[in-house]
Amino acid sequence: MAYRVVCGIDEAGRGALAGPLVVAGVILKRKIEGLKDSKKLSFKKREELFDLIIKRAQYKIVFIDNRFIDENGISKAIKKALKDIKDSLLADRYIMDGNSNFEVEGIEPLIKADDKIYQVSAASILAKVSRDRFMMEIDKKYPLYEFKNHKGYGTKEHVSFIKKYGYCEIHRKSFKIKSLVYPSLFDEL
Repeated sequence: MAYRVVCGIDEAGRGALAGPLVVAGVILKRKIEGLKDSKKLSFKKREELFDLIIKRAQYKIVFIDNRFIDENGISKAIKKALKDIKDSLLADRYIMDGNSNFEVEGIEPLIKADDKIYQVSAASILAKVSRDRFMMEIDKKYPLYEFKNHKGYGTKEHVSFIKKYGYCEIHRKSFKIKSLVYPSLFDEL
């Protein structure tokens, strides 16, 4: 059975320690060459493709802030975003990268979909670029944390800034950082 309209869905920032979860849904109107998982593309290529996707697609980009994530959990945040995308984009089929549909009827999870289905690749790019741009912008407000470098993920550098300065208002305080919760015995030597 051929589906006429496919909406690809992917997210960025699920495991970050700071900043929003960003989920994008994309229905392409015209084919775009070079689409693949955003993590496999250079910064420059992602930026170029982002602009092309915006011009050649119907899309919805949903930002769920850290406060909602802290209050409700990451699964409910993803579920909220998926419902918003389904309500905004009319498609015959909705395919999301991953192994869960987060109890949203009509969403088909597919592992590695961001590398197999070009609509999901496009969604991957919109989500990643949108989130990265947000984190580079928020870096101006919180320069001590250098969000422009690690984009809020749990890098060694980012964790060292949290240890030094504590959390700021965009950190996900419900996410436990092992090295802060269970300090190494060597930290005291």
